[in-house]
Amino acid sequence: MNAEKSFSGRCLCGAVQIEVTPPTRWCYHCHCSLCRAAHGAPFVTWFGVRHEQLEVTRGADVLRWRPSSDHGWRAYCQECGTQMLFETSRYPEQIDVVRAVIAGDIDREPSAHIHVLSKVDWVNIDDGLDRYSEDSGSEKIYP
Repeated sequence: MNAEKSFSGRCLCGAVQIEVTPPTRWCYHCHCSLCRAAHGAPFVTWFGVRHEQLEVTRGADVLRWRPSSDHGWRAYCQECGTQMLFETSRYPEQIDVVRAVIAGDIDREPSAHIHVLSKVDWVNIDDGLDRYSEDSGSEKIYP
């Protein structure tokens, strides 16, 4: 990968490090119940890239994958537990990266909230971004 154009990230303890070559395909805030449970947070910000755009530069041996649904798998660092990656059979050509594990800027800002029908009641979405009932290919919901 070309380090000048890529951006890097890591888990909390640094055992797993990744490098991503842009362009990213999208960046969304996900409010689904599975993301909330896996991350212990009200929503998770993700971005997607093609598999060949992501390189695990350190710690591939401590990166663990586990199923999280009938179509999805999540990867985390077995040393510190940081959730880092997601894959789904629905979009087999891409891998999703947790935005928060990347140090600094990426090539885009979040553009939408997805799975908003599942969001927690105590989070207000008033940032002006598009809202979708499920993923970004589903019905758009207006404020």
